[in-house]
Amino acid sequence: MNRWMFEQVNGFAKATPWLHTPALAYAKYGVAVFAVLLVAGWWTARRAGDARWMAAALPAGASVLLAVAVNQPIVNSVREARPYTALPHILVLADRSSDFSFPSDHATMAGATAIGVWLVSRRLGLIAAIAALVMAFSRVYIAAHYPADVAAGLLLGGAVAAALWALLRHLLPPLITRGSQTRLRPIFVAGSQPRTQ
Repeated sequence: MNRWMFEQVNGFAKATPWLHTPALAYAKYGVAVFAVLLVAGWWTARRAGDARWMAAALPAGASVLLAVAVNQPIVNSVREARPYTALPHILVLADRSSDFSFPSDHATMAGATAIGVWLVSRRLGLIAAIAALVMAFSRVYIAAHYPADVAAGLLLGGAVAAALWALLRHLLPPLITRGSQTRLRPIFVAGSQPRTQ
């Protein structure tokens, strides 16, 4: 099923040469979109001035790094060959790499960002989820991964983000509240330091 689904996407790629350039660009450089979404989540929480929102925003970026770190031992343990290594006569748009395929680092990053941002803002989370799905599809479209690689990456990234938030959601708000009364206030809350009487 995994190979069949890959071949369907690859057939679609062969039939849509007009989509090659934007798909390849997003597959390679779309990580910038997720960085912007993480910053937007932090900015939203900062403007809200609610320690609970900020307690969701701060771990979001950390969850991306943690998810990719968790992913690497799995990749090196499974050691699945990339589609362009295993399958002859496919259209390959991706730059060839010696890295292994399962799970996808890009999809892991995207899944962690989507859940991390969704915990801050449902609207931003929806945008991040769409961006994550497009990233996953584009990685298969350029023949860098199989569908199972990106599905596993999305799930792994999302699970790490959710687990980190669950671990920190009660610990961070009091620390953020205290930090807002210090010189670090601009990180946590928009506006000037409240005046003391």
